[in-house]
Amino acid sequence: MATLKTISENRQARHEYFVIDSFEAGIELVGTEVKSIRNGGVNLKDSWCSIDNGELFVKGMHISPYEKGNIFNKDPFRVRRLLMHRKEINSLFGKVKQEGLTLIPLSLYFKDSRVKIQIGLCKGKKLHDKREDIAKRDAKREIERSVKERLR
Repeated sequence: MATLKTISENRQARHEYFVIDSFEAGIELVGTEVKSIRNGGVNLKDSWCSIDNGELFVKGMHISPYEKGNIFNKDPFRVRRLLMHRKEINSLFGKVKQEGLTLIPLSLYFKDSRVKIQIGLCKGKKLHDKREDIAKRDAKREIERSVKERLR
């Protein structure tokens, strides 16, 4: 069985977008980037994915330079290629172009010893949708509080 260890999550993505579907992809990294990721030096907050010439790339993902990496460190914001099957990339490309959806990285994790990224096929939320989600979350919290107080 594969062991999963979550490194970083993009919590803002679930607030800003409706996640319609999610996919797993490998990510092409350099050795010092993997070491930096193991230390937790990654940020997915403002990142997104795009498809260029039939290849999938993640842009805006920040991986901090490895402190002992000296000349082998790469640019923290460099564009990184994602690894998926051609059929999956083509189907994602069709959905993004036709339905106006976007590809957003949701989380980064280790699956055994390999770094994987979970990509969400997302649709942007409007302001009233965000307010609705906040109201639901507050109502749920209030219900949990009242149930907890009754049990005392």
